[in-house]
Amino acid sequence: MEEPELKQLTEKVCEAAKTAGRFILGERKTFDSSSIEYKGRNDLVSYVDKTSEKMLVEELLRILPDSGFITEEKTTSIEGKKLTWIIDPLDGTTNFIHGVPIFCVSIALALNNEPILGVVYEMNLDECFYAWKGGGAYLNGKRIYVSKVDGLKNGLMVTGFAVTDNSKLKSLLEMFEYCIRNTHGIRRLGSAAADIVYVACGRFEGFYEYGLSPWDIAAGIIILKEAGGKVSDFSGSNDYLFGKQIVAANANVFDELLSVIKKTF
Repeated sequence: MEEPELKQLTEKVCEAAKTAGRFILGERKTFDSSSIEYKGRNDLVSYVDKTSEKMLVEELLRILPDSGFITEEKTTSIEGKKLTWIIDPLDGTTNFIHGVPIFCVSIALALNNEPILGVVYEMNLDECFYAWKGGGAYLNGKRIYVSKVDGLKNGLMVTGFAVTDNSKLKSLLEMFEYCIRNTHGIRRLGSAAADIVYVACGRFEGFYEYGLSPWDIAAGIIILKEAGGKVSDFSGSNDYLFGKQIVAANANVFDELLSVIKKTF
């Protein structure tokens, strides 16, 4: 796809994300805990996630009819296409359920498994982050860039804890302690999509997490890259979209952060 076509497509995806976001916020006002379903002990879902996903699939098929989908809630079976939408209809479900105001709609379009556009809409602050390949990254129409902070000691980190995989919990806690002792601090927001785009716009300097799925990070990846950031898996390779581990940071702290992660994990 050419850049002008990607730009127009991204604008349509932003509107789809905002429509889903308005639905989610509306449901939050009357949401009842009896609607919670459990995919695992800490892996929660509700009718809000599923309805939002169905809305998005329907609209994205209208926008790009011959496309496939990788979705968290598996509400569609359309797979195996050259162009594939990777969707998390409500990233931060646990936050949503508990009324904590950080949760997002995350939508990416991948060409042969490479994200070429991404939209992350954090509806509580009405912040729409978006990017397309070669076109830069934006927040509500304004160009964004990663921070210029040089060195972990001057940076603020963010991470998350795996929902179902606790195999690396000891290493994760060691890394958490390292960041407490050697950076400005570390945060845990509960939404990987928000984590990555907050690095992209310079609020955080670095993010790392394991146990993630492609729908958690696909949109954020292209936004971060277009904002000047760097991304890899824990070994420094490129198996981050499906490899269940990711390091994302501004270019100045990336190598230092990756080095610490390699030693810790």
